[in-house]
Amino acid sequence: MSLALTGRWARPDVPNLLRRHWPLLPLAATVLFLLAPLPAGDATASGKVGPADAASLLLVLVCAVQALRGRVRELSPLGVLVLGAPAVGLAVATMTAGDPYAALPGFVRYLQVFVLVPAAVVLLVRDAAEFRLAAGCFVVLALVQGAVGVVQYATHTGASYQGEDVRAVGTFGPGDVMGMATVVAYGLIVATAAALAPGLPRRLRRIAGGCALVLVLPLVLSFSRGAWIATFGAAVLVMALAGIRRALKVVAALAAAGVVLVGGFGVGSEMVAERLTSITQVSSAPDQSVTDRYTMWAAAESMWRERPAVGVGLKGFPSHRDGHASLGLSSGSDTAGAGQAYLRQPLLSPHNMYLLILSEQGLIGLIALVGGWAALLVAGLRRLASGGGVRDCGLIAIGLFVWQLTDFLYADIGGPSTVLTGVIIGLAAWWALPSRGAGPLCGAAGPARGAAADKEASAGAGSRGRSPGVAARP
Repeated sequence: MSLALTGRWARPDVPNLLRRHWPLLPLAATVLFLLAPLPAGDATASGKVGPADAASLLLVLVCAVQALRGRVRELSPLGVLVLGAPAVGLAVATMTAGDPYAALPGFVRYLQVFVLVPAAVVLLVRDAAEFRLAAGCFVVLALVQGAVGVVQYATHTGASYQGEDVRAVGTFGPGDVMGMATVVAYGLIVATAAALAPGLPRRLRRIAGGCALVLVLPLVLSFSRGAWIATFGAAVLVMALAGIRRALKVVAALAAAGVVLVGGFGVGSEMVAERLTSITQVSSAPDQSVTDRYTMWAAAESMWRERPAVGVGLKGFPSHRDGHASLGLSSGSDTAGAGQAYLRQPLLSPHNMYLLILSEQGLIGLIALVGGWAALLVAGLRRLASGGGVRDCGLIAIGLFVWQLTDFLYADIGGPSTVLTGVIIGLAAWWALPSRGAGPLCGAAGPARGAAADKEASAGAGSRGRSPGVAARP
């Protein structure tokens, strides 16, 4: 049967679905394997290769095999340039580093997240139905991690925050306090976009709206200011793109949920208020975490001025930090709770992805990476504004991508959820860069196909129900 959303519900033929969409299994695993908990007390586990990273490598391998067999999407020259240019900047930053061998692990990690995984997603996801499957995995991950986080807050088994073990961190542990906030925000944006998207079945939109409301609570209990800001900005953009009337309904529902949760039940009201107030005090009375961030930003800028073209090399920020940072920088951040004893983690990055790229890769790396992201954003917005493709995929892709670009102002890569950054860039590129020779509805797998196509696919006929310009799989 077809996975197209045609406004009616059919009973899924699981064996047939697996046969037709098996190359997507590593993609789903890359997202869902983040449900696996980290070992208790191992705060350094976030820097190691986890199950999701292994699944992403399998995803790249499957893509390579399918490409050799000629069964992937065909990229335009612009797509090849945008997805391949970062590899050049990474190679330059590695070769010009003071210690190329020390920079090599950084090269592999950046290549995985910003080149290989996005390219694999673009090439393997054939149509809107498979795009929706990938996006749905984000919602499943967010709901499970969010539920764990709410339980942690309610039972005082979360990470330490203001002397209490109440910070919701999901299965990521206190060593990666941003992990749960990140994946919950991803799921909230996907659910919000699906709830607002025209053309989807009303029942599906209602379920998506309910998921979005549910995910507000764990996001609030993460006490992550950066995730709040990025989610607010991305959600406002998605609502504006979907239409003012639909946006007002969502804003009203979210406001009501906030009043009930924080005002009515008092869920973290004092801590949330303090955290919100601290956002506006970054210059007048900043806390130590804000002071450390500003100090590391200044250090990153100083490194770039020292080597403006190529930077200090991948993985070079920690070794150059003390030579460029002021005395206002603390020795690290305190972590405890959620099954881990007290541990002080060193500050090894500037917590700003753009400054990290600038300091370690210089202008060459910044232009290659950020220039490509800007091109994807502009192309994606233009396609959505023109009415091409299926709007729910466009809203999801743009919402996730804008969230990530906004969050990069306050965070950089690190931790198990980093691999999802590559998936999001891939989904954004899939939307922004249609296949060569594709029609205006490239990627659409919706109502245009009709019941006859559904019947043909269900019967296992030779037709694969593929989109124009997309190669078929056996």
